[in-house]
Amino acid sequence: MKGYVTLTAPPAKRRWKGVAVAVVLALVVFSMLVTLAFLLGLHNRLPYGYSSEDRAPSESGFRSFEHLDTVGGGEHQSSEGAESRINDLVRIFGHSLDVTENLTTQPDVTPKSDSKETTSTSKVLTSPLVEQKNQPSTNSRNNEVGKKNPTQGSSRDETDKPCQVEFGSYCLWSSEHKEVMKDTKVKRVKDQLFVARAYYPSVAKLKRQEKLSREMKQNIQDHERMLSEAISDADLPPLVEKKIQKMDQTIARAKASVLDCNNVDKKLRQILDLTEDEAHFHMKQSAFLYHLGIHTMPKSLHCLSMRLTVEYFKSPSLDTEQSHDHKLENPNLQHYVIFSKNILAVSVAINSTVMNSAETGNMVFHLVTNRQNYYALRLWFARNSFKKATIRIINIEDLDLKEQPDLLASEEFRVSIHASDQPSSLHMRTEYMSVFSPAHFLLPKIFKNLKRVVVLDDDVVVQRDLSSLWKLNMEGKVNGAVEFCRVRLGHLKSYLTNQNYESDSCAWLSGLNVVDLERWRELDVTRTFHQLLQKMGSRSDDSGRAAALPANLLAFQGLIYGLDDSWVLSGLGHDYGLDSNAIKHAGVLHYNGNMKPWLELGIPKYKTNWKNFLTKNERFMDQCNVNP
Repeated sequence: MKGYVTLTAPPAKRRWKGVAVAVVLALVVFSMLVTLAFLLGLHNRLPYGYSSEDRAPSESGFRSFEHLDTVGGGEHQSSEGAESRINDLVRIFGHSLDVTENLTTQPDVTPKSDSKETTSTSKVLTSPLVEQKNQPSTNSRNNEVGKKNPTQGSSRDETDKPCQVEFGSYCLWSSEHKEVMKDTKVKRVKDQLFVARAYYPSVAKLKRQEKLSREMKQNIQDHERMLSEAISDADLPPLVEKKIQKMDQTIARAKASVLDCNNVDKKLRQILDLTEDEAHFHMKQSAFLYHLGIHTMPKSLHCLSMRLTVEYFKSPSLDTEQSHDHKLENPNLQHYVIFSKNILAVSVAINSTVMNSAETGNMVFHLVTNRQNYYALRLWFARNSFKKATIRIINIEDLDLKEQPDLLASEEFRVSIHASDQPSSLHMRTEYMSVFSPAHFLLPKIFKNLKRVVVLDDDVVVQRDLSSLWKLNMEGKVNGAVEFCRVRLGHLKSYLTNQNYESDSCAWLSGLNVVDLERWRELDVTRTFHQLLQKMGSRSDDSGRAAALPANLLAFQGLIYGLDDSWVLSGLGHDYGLDSNAIKHAGVLHYNGNMKPWLELGIPKYKTNWKNFLTKNERFMDQCNVNP
């Protein structure tokens, strides 16, 4: 059998030749177009080079950044436009680095605007209009003067929220203690380092630029090494000028190279975002350390309390109070009550009161404290005399009381409220308030035989004779206090749900309060307070503490006898802008706020008024290095 072979027909062969000719013509045309484009310079408008993220980290030896900002809405922009953006970002770094430096040299992580967080001595409330936070606070009716201070409520962080709302008194303190950047060389080295890091990834991708890439990498490492050992210009090595000059030359060569400016722009934006995030982190960290320093007893004061306690048990029995038993329950004398655990604070409050009184023989001070500080206070007041005044130390834990609340000098709050003329949530004013703690509502039970007492906070300095307060006709009111009309009940309406109240009623402040105990017992204000606290609070301890402010205000609604404003000047613990003349003529100075005068964080210009009444030449203070 014969085999069969299939042959390709001649027409098909002609078709393949036609396809080959078309391909050749297309290649010729394309090559002509490419040549023409090169001659006309159109290649400058096409994207080229590598993204700074395309390279493996091992190629550069420096960390890569994961976050990229989109540029130009996804469209490629011209090299000239990108280069101008780079220059703008480089200028921004000068400001950003200043901020970072200033923050890191100073000593809250705070919640979002709708969170409610409190501490043992203070909290932050936001009115229905307000942002709630966590800080102690109080404010004076003379806060008008303090509003001159441009730092309060005006400084802002990068989120465009008022710094005062987010960071509280720390915002004021950090602004007051902000230092000018004097170390220009360190700043110059940092600026160069940021710019070099932005250019390096693009330079490292260029062919025939290996020498420039190695030189830039070496300069970056040298700068990092210098900054790891230097904080100020004095710490920099002697050859720093040559290194700065060398880096300038390297950066100039990098700028002269043919680079994709979009990649450099993206890298600069990454570094800028990272710097801003780092600055905000340091702000939070500094605010947290600031509040930690405020709420923690200084080591020297703790030492003083412990030394006095040990010495008390080594000393003979102290029965000084027994000789004054006839005065302790005599309603015809002037009885002052102070709740405190702070030896220095209560000592200054009592000393300033007796030093400014014409007659001290009829003055009786009842100091209510806890067991931990009871013996130290007994020895302190046994060792130090306060003219003819009688001092009685009361351990609240030894009293036969059903309730055993935490002993707090007062409850302090920071209330942030929308400015009436600025509807935007960013325009808020912050007010500081102090009111009675739950322990104060035990006054009628602790002093069963007394008719009237004057309650002082331990953070006050008295500058006037208080004897006239005992002659006040309180017109059936229970609590004589300075009213604070910058905060009204209407501002706290979100905390007063289902309660009857007058929205225009002014708040009142603790610090100096004249209390009619007979009227208190008659109206059973203590029972009213606990009922309100139970209704407004919840199982959360924080919420219960936050309810203390509105419960205080409602318990005394209609029962406040307004004292003249000249009696008390508040705000010395938070307001840098108080008038010196007002301080001089105030009857009582109230250091409400975070910056107590016995702390290092206290406002220096107000400390003198407090130190004037501090006990001098005390052996235990010298041993514990107590020097506020």
